[in-house]
Amino acid sequence: MKKLTTTVIAGAIAAMPFAASAADSSDPIVIPIHNWSSQIVMSHVVGQIFEGMGNNVEFVTTDSQAVYESVRLGDVTLELEVWEGAFGASFRAALEKGGLHDVGDHDAVTREDWWYPSWTKEACPGLPSWEALNDCAALFKTAESGDKGMYLDGPVDWLKHGQERVAALGMDFIVVNAGSAAALWAHIGNAEASKTPIVVFNWTPNFAEAVWPGEFVEFPTWEDGCDKDPAKGPNKDALYDCGNPADGYLKKAAWDGMKGKWPGAYDVLAKISFTNAQIAEMARLVDVEELEAEEAAEEWLAANEDVWKPWVEAGS
Repeated sequence: MKKLTTTVIAGAIAAMPFAASAADSSDPIVIPIHNWSSQIVMSHVVGQIFEGMGNNVEFVTTDSQAVYESVRLGDVTLELEVWEGAFGASFRAALEKGGLHDVGDHDAVTREDWWYPSWTKEACPGLPSWEALNDCAALFKTAESGDKGMYLDGPVDWLKHGQERVAALGMDFIVVNAGSAAALWAHIGNAEASKTPIVVFNWTPNFAEAVWPGEFVEFPTWEDGCDKDPAKGPNKDALYDCGNPADGYLKKAAWDGMKGKWPGAYDVLAKISFTNAQIAEMARLVDVEELEAEEAAEEWLAANEDVWKPWVEAGS
């Protein structure tokens, strides 16, 4: 596949019959980088588009929860992947304080929750019911979990509240946090050869659903407020006794000052909307093809000019 460098992107945009970013500030647009592949590649895709428009871009590594406070204060300029299940509470808290705003949803629909590969259901046929999973807890014992089953949750800073759910629902599981998304994939891959039953944190969209067929565990249906009002959900004395939303949003957020300081880039940001398949492909380029994030962004841009060029044209 022909790679599309930032120079080529700039040339493609310059050939359009308008100046896309003539009024934008020369100060850098600061884009945060987190610790999962699609967000990293997406950030570079958008950053390379902005650079092609003539903007300066700076990437900074940030905590995926604290980033909303950083956006609110203008320390970073935007956030491209606001997952409802993982970051909705932090996003809403920052919105209430003021300083950042919702720049619209992606077309993608998200889900993030406990998940198991297909061979696990063969060992525990009552799945996807969470009660059936709990009845099968002995299948998930490890040296680390002792007499209980082990659930591998996402990294600590993703704040998935696995331990709170186990406590709220009285589950016979120990929660262990993975160090990274790559550690989750490694755990699934290691279990695949022997078809060892496992349950891990997973999400969609990402490349894993195409590599390892599986299902999400079905917990009590999400109710708005289940993370802050004990009256929501089946356990009236605890929070986090619901599953995550099964059709969650994926939003973009921006510092309130972005539109005035970088109007061209902001207009493009407002038009950007990725699908599940596009996001999964971004992750695949890193997690399967093993490209660096910058290279993956170039590959994606080269293969999807029909997607991103209209955003630049419509946003100008």
